[in-house]
Amino acid sequence: MVGNNTPIFFIRDPIKFPDFIHTQKRHPQTHLPDATMMWDFWSLVPESLHQVTILMSDRGIPDGYRHMHGYSSHSLKLVAADGSYKYVKWHFRTEQGIKNILPEDAERLAGSDPNYATRDLFNAIERGESPAWKVYIQVIEPEQALKYRFNPFDVTKVVSQKDFPLQEVGRMVLNRNPENYFAEVEQSAFCPSHMVPGIAPSPDRMLQGRLFSYADTHRHRLGANYHQIPINRPIGGVNNQQRDGAMAINGNGGSAPNYEPNSFGGPSQNNLAAQTHAKNFTVRGEVARHTYEVTDDDFAQVKDLYNLFTNEQKDRLARVIASTLSQTPVFIQKRQLKHFYRADKDYGRRVEAALKAAGSKI
Repeated sequence: MVGNNTPIFFIRDPIKFPDFIHTQKRHPQTHLPDATMMWDFWSLVPESLHQVTILMSDRGIPDGYRHMHGYSSHSLKLVAADGSYKYVKWHFRTEQGIKNILPEDAERLAGSDPNYATRDLFNAIERGESPAWKVYIQVIEPEQALKYRFNPFDVTKVVSQKDFPLQEVGRMVLNRNPENYFAEVEQSAFCPSHMVPGIAPSPDRMLQGRLFSYADTHRHRLGANYHQIPINRPIGGVNNQQRDGAMAINGNGGSAPNYEPNSFGGPSQNNLAAQTHAKNFTVRGEVARHTYEVTDDDFAQVKDLYNLFTNEQKDRLARVIASTLSQTPVFIQKRQLKHFYRADKDYGRRVEAALKAAGSKI
């Protein structure tokens, strides 16, 4: 699954994925991080406001890896042996407690100890203080997904825990450090399309894009046979007809047939449709390339989140936003400010005041 420390994401249209990533990297001319790139994109993609609010709030910077929750963000399917299925969202809740860092402390750490989070995790495991997370799922029946107020396949939205309570299903523990960081961490290749039987993707459009984009990245970064690297190789081995390519290191199938079906004992298709994928999956609507329409629903959850904050947290949120938004052209500031006001008038007023305090001519 795609693992994030927030339950949502900035975009829901996978075609925008490369563009979003570009805005978070460096300007093509200056080779510097650029506030205008960032806010220009966000102001033109209003559904990003939910994630932007989390990012810029006190929740935005975790105090290391041990003190954050984890989320699948996307809905997935759990498929039973008979092919029936339910939609689920996965939650990994830290047993170490949530801790976050304020921006000024994060800025100081970035200069004095940029390896803070990695060191904290490594040393905790070495001390025998294995960090752990309780694992929960929210379960959504297919019929409920069709009728729910918010689209459960829109990764810019959460599914309320009041409507679909968390159900505890397990525990995840990190109980050893790698023997060699490059071999076991740097070369690892996680991808949401690497699914075990019983888990399948949902119609979430952003997830559908990630199913192939992550594997494409691994092929570019690690090579065509990245799945043969020991850390990525399944314990039980692989039985398929894939052959050749740079750095094929597993014997390349030997003299066995490289096609299926065959008459010489090679791996064969078992035709068990329900083994991994749901059967009788109902699809409704017209198949086409549909655009998204921004509606008030895209701001409703932002309002709910904003009003969970104290006045002090709201002021700090506004100041953090203004610290970079004030560096952009005024027309971008005005466009983004409309989104804050649409979510909550008090949100808009505080950000506008913070922009003026930061020297904006808005």
